Amino acid sequence: MMIKPSTSLRNDYNAISDFCKEKKQPVFLTKNGEGDLVVMSMEAYSLREEMLDLREKLLNAEAMRLQGAKTYSLDEVNEKLEALING
Repeated sequence: MMIKPSTSLRNDYNAISDFCKEKKQPVFLTKNGEGDLVVMSMEAYSLREEMLDLREKLLNAEAMRLQGAKTYSLDEVNEKLEALING
């Protein structure tokens, strides 16, 4: 984990940008000794958002299953997919 003062963003932007992209890690910025911001690459941010979206969908599906929604076995899903593919 890299922690830098906020002035580093202004004074050493390229190094922070390179670190975030190469290590795929965020940089935590402080202001007056307190945590203030987190900087990360757009790639890391997009991946994080996709993972959070998938987690939310999985949690919703699990909640629906627990509430009694119909579920399908792997064989049933394969049969349905084959029927769709083969017409």
